[in-house]
This record gives sequence, structure tokens and C-alpha cells, in this order.
Amino acid sequence: MIQEFDNKNKDIKIWINGELLHRDKAKVSVFDSVVQGGDAVWEGIRVYDRRIFCFDKHLNRLMESAKSMDFQDIPTLNYIKNAVFSTLKANDMKDETHIRLTLTRGEKITSGMNPKLNRFGCTLIVLAEWKPSIYSGKKLKLVTANIRRNSPLCLDSKIHHNNLMNNILAKIEANHAGVDDAIMLDLNGFVAETNATNIFMIKGGAVFTPFPKACLPGITRGLIIEICKNNNIQILEQDISLTELYNADEVFTTGTMGELARVIEVDKRKIENKGGVLMQLQSLFRKLTKIEGEKLAF
Repeated sequence: MIQEFDNKNKDIKIWINGELLHRDKAKVSVFDSVVQGGDAVWEGIRVYDRRIFCFDKHLNRLMESAKSMDFQDIPTLNYIKNAVFSTLKANDMKDETHIRLTLTRGEKITSGMNPKLNRFGCTLIVLAEWKPSIYSGKKLKLVTANIRRNSPLCLDSKIHHNNLMNNILAKIEANHAGVDDAIMLDLNGFVAETNATNIFMIKGGAVFTPFPKACLPGITRGLIIEICKNNNIQILEQDISLTELYNADEVFTTGTMGELARVIEVDKRKIENKGGVLMQLQSLFRKLTKIEGEKLAF
């Protein structure tokens, strides 16, 4: 497994609706919408050297997801920021920290799917853990999943929601295949993303990534596109077939939890990993993490 329990997290405090609770006592109601139907939105956020990386971008996406889901009585940005800062301070976390920020539709008056049963406003959860990049130093092997990534016709992946069954089913296929993650195709058979990350390929010095039609347009994905444009590296968004991926010079994934991770195998096809563009992008990304983000006040 890529992740294991870290003993540093055994006594962490978690924010739930204004209270900081020991992890053993941090709980939500069985009537909360996240329990009833995965009815919640979330963000994964990193802390690097006393800075919350891309904080505003993550909060903006959280708010847009909540609006798209028609949440009512959404907490203000200032309230959410204060909750995050308070949680980090309570745990004395200033670096190598991953924050799972969750906003649910809130508690219902009785069991049921209808949002009209929600009468108490949203539930805010701030879970901060000691967690360096989960793919650090690891080279990934991927397999193509049979399960397809959602189309906007079904459920728009631009809503960063907690109902992750689509992704979990793909991850189960990866587990059964004995590899790290699964590539998910869109309904037309083109590469969308993996079950957990966005995906890029490099060919002839140019960088390619799928259109954000069936995939989440991730924050790290967007940063890589910006980095390429600012450093005269050709970047193209386009439909990518598995055949193109098999024959790429380099393949890598991007995400907040795992940063930029090299892929060495797709469906038992070895990726040559030649050209050095990924190493350049990793270096430029690391430089960005040292200067970008909202500073901690403690």
C-alpha cells in the first residue's frame, strides 16, 4: 500500500463545526448528509514551510462545488479560513501537512435523500494530518480500469464531491491487478485521469494532458499548465488514446496529495522515460511551493 498509518497522527485534533476534537472523538451525526448519501464537497490542501499552498484556489473551488450542489447556509470564506488556521495551530502543523477540508450539506431532521430535510446548515470538517507527498520517490504502475469516468451527462467531475464510488471501483481494479492506480477512460474511450489524479504525457519535448471534460480540472494540473506556458514548454490539451500513452516518452500524474509522480508502466507496457522534461517540471514545481501560498500567523 502507498499509505500507512503515521504514529505522528495518533493524537491530532480535528475541527467539526467550531469544536476541536481528538481524532477518537471527532464524529458527525448519522443524520449528516455525508453519511446519508455522500452529499458533501471537499478539498485536499497542502502546507509547505508555513504556507498554505494555493489556499484561495482551493477555497474558490470548494465554494463553486457547494453552489453547484445548491447547499444552503454555506459558511463564509473567513469562517472557513479561521477554521483551517485554528486546526493547524492546535496541531502545531507548519510543514509536510495535508488538509482534508470537507463541507457537507449538513444534518437532516430524518433519514432521506431530499435536501429539504436539511434544516441546520452545513457541516464543516477540517482534518489536518502529518503527510508528506504520498508518491515521494515512488514510480507508479497503472492499469486501465473497466469502469468509466463520469461524463457531465451523468455527474460533472468539476463538482469536487464526496461521492467517489466511480473512483473507488476503479481503485479496486488497480488493487486486484497489483498496481498503484487505475487509468479511467471517458465514455468515448479516451484517457480522462486516474482514480486519484490527473495525468500527463510528454512526447518530443511537448507536454499533453486530456481535456477537462470527464476529469477534474485539478489545481496542480492547472499549475503545471501555467508552469509550461511561463517556461516556453509546449503544452497541449487534447484527447489522448491509450496507444498514445503507451508510446509516450514520459508519463506522470499530478495531485495535491502526491504532487508530480513518474509513471513507469501502463497496462504492462514500459514507459521509456526519456527526455528529462518531467525532472524540469518537478524542479519548477518545487520552486513554486517555496514562494506561493498564504502564510501562517503562528
